[in-house]
Amino acid sequence: MTRRPPITNKVRQLREAHGNMSQSALADAIGVTRQTVIAIEQGRYSPSLESAFRISRIFGVGVEDVFGWEG
Repeated sequence: MTRRPPITNKVRQLREAHGNMSQSALADAIGVTRQTVIAIEQGRYSPSLESAFRISRIFGVGVEDVFGWEG
């Protein structure tokens, strides 16, 4: 049985709330691949701290408004 990491995120909801930004557009803005954005949204990958800050700045919110910890 695989356990999901305790880090949650609202990346998809924020993309949708900001004019339905595409995964590709977000990936370009933070300097990663679209596949990385998909993995972050699905909770299969936790972004680097730098990427987390970039994501939060793009949406104009704090890091804790994007990412949460269920520990």
